[in-house]
Order: sequence, then C-alpha cells, then structure tokens
Amino acid sequence: MTEAALEKTVVDKKPNKFAMMISCLLAFPLAAVLLVHPSAMLDANGEYSHSAMMYIMIGISGGFVHGVGFVPRHWFWKWLFSPFLAWPLMIWGYYTWFFS
Repeated sequence: MTEAALEKTVVDKKPNKFAMMISCLLAFPLAAVLLVHPSAMLDANGEYSHSAMMYIMIGISGGFVHGVGFVPRHWFWKWLFSPFLAWPLMIWGYYTWFFS
C-alpha cells in the first residue's frame, strides 16, 4: 500500500538545457574563486560578510544542483535549489567579487 501511495503519475518535463548551462556557467567561476582565492570576496573594510557568503554559497549550490539536472522531490528543496533563487544569489556573488 505504501508503494502505491508513493508512486505518483508525474508528467516528465524535459529539462531546459540552456538554463542548466547558465546555472553551471554562473556557479563554476564563483566556486573556483571561493576555493582558490577567497580574499577576492572581501568587502570594503577587508572583512568577510559571513551572512552574505552564506547566501552566495546557497546560490552556488543551487546553480550546481540545477546545472547537473538533479530535481529534488520535496517542495522546500525544489524552491531552495531552483534557478529563480540561485541566479540572483550568484549575481550578488559576482557583484561582491567585482565591486567590493
């Protein structure tokens, strides 16, 4: 009975390959900068904004999750790792990288 309850008829949508490529292209450079040269993400005072970095890393994670084509099942994870949230957070990361 639980198997029948877990099985749902889900209409498989084709993934948008262009959006997935944009997610990967936005996530890879930010992840590389944070791993190789993290001091590039310092603010004007020469300090890290830990709350900003947390949100930017969530955006990077969402970019990777969406970019490789993984689709979470739970609504919260779908929302958290969606490009609608990840892209603005990664753009914030690029703004922090280049203009701070």
